[in-house]
Amino acid sequence: MPNIKSAIKRTKVIETKTLRNKKIKSAYKTAITTFEKAVESGDKSKAEENFKVAVQKVDQACSKGVIKDNTASRKKSALAKKLNSVK
Repeated sequence: MPNIKSAIKRTKVIETKTLRNKKIKSAYKTAITTFEKAVESGDKSKAEENFKVAVQKVDQACSKGVIKDNTASRKKSALAKKLNSVK
């Protein structure tokens, strides 16, 4: 445990940011999982709805710095490929 006031504050700030990052990352992973389940079921309209939400969550995670730009692009591209494979 830090003794210096500034170090105490830094640990508090880090804990807050870590919780925020976990929340954002969890939301985007859940959105992707929901989309993949819709794709597996073969329901095109449900998959399209979930695709929009998943892309939105990936963009949010990217803008908040939880994932990097190229990772977000790669995820969105993979999701779009899966959406196009649904008949």
